[in-house]
Amino acid sequence: MIPLPLDGSVSIAGRSRLLDVEAVEAIVTLPTFKRPQQVLETLASLRAQQTDRRFAVILIENEAEAREGAKAVLPLLERGEIPGMVIIAHERGNCSAYNAGWQTAILQFPNFKHLLVIDDDETADPQWLERMCHAAETLAADIVGGPQVPVFADPAHAKWAEHPVFAPPYRETGRVPALYSSGNLLVGRNVLTAMGPPFLDLRFNFMGGGDSDFLSRSAQRGFVLGWCAEAKVRETVPARRVETDWIRARSLRNGVISTLVEKKRRAGMPFAGAKVFARSLALLAASPLRGIMRLARTGSPAAAIYPVHVALGRVLAEFGYANEQYRQPEKN
Repeated sequence: MIPLPLDGSVSIAGRSRLLDVEAVEAIVTLPTFKRPQQVLETLASLRAQQTDRRFAVILIENEAEAREGAKAVLPLLERGEIPGMVIIAHERGNCSAYNAGWQTAILQFPNFKHLLVIDDDETADPQWLERMCHAAETLAADIVGGPQVPVFADPAHAKWAEHPVFAPPYRETGRVPALYSSGNLLVGRNVLTAMGPPFLDLRFNFMGGGDSDFLSRSAQRGFVLGWCAEAKVRETVPARRVETDWIRARSLRNGVISTLVEKKRRAGMPFAGAKVFARSLALLAASPLRGIMRLARTGSPAAAIYPVHVALGRVLAEFGYANEQYRQPEKN
């Protein structure tokens, strides 16, 4: 086991044979936690990518004891079936895993231009990597997001695809003002070197939102954001995630994250806290009307209540509420 950073929080468990780190143009980081079969499906989709670009995968195992994902993937690397390496992120948490993978990319691959992110409950379309990189180049965008298409475990749940929790924020390719998720993302090396580690704020480790905060801070630094509607990944959605309590918890959490990210963005400005709170109260007051308008447009009561829950989450954040859905992943 080879330690990476001086603090020993990350170690290399293995790498593919004859890995030419200097020739790699793009890195795909893939964090995993207790999903050995699903991560193999993700890797199979990466092996099927149709591109001439030289790319490598960094698998980030975030379960430092059993290491089921690492054990499942290491034989593929040893047989040379996919280029890349497996690392262990010894500190639990969503942000810790991303930080480990992104820092490893910087330290181990000197010439890559694009870093892509995919999760272990997703599979990539065959043209995914090429389309994301092409979009970054043609849009002159430093960061590019793409759609996470929900694939529901129960086909009867397909009606949830247009709920705000699952629907993509944009429908067309182009430059965009904001991005919110790392589930399907490209980040330029220039962004990583400018932002510097730790890239994601560890205060979001078990709540989520570290990616949204990173993207907000990057935009604030002047980096250009883009969207590639054609670069799809397909995300497995278990039945648990369409239950009323999960949807409500995720909606409240989105509101909490919105408040925390806005507070960080406004840090140092006069009356920043008061302005954020006032905006949250205004959104809460307006949320019933917004819900009624959404109901008229979609016919979905579940979608209609979403702005109310988000606004309520924003206000609850002012009183210390934090829904750490990733603290107990078996319930997520």
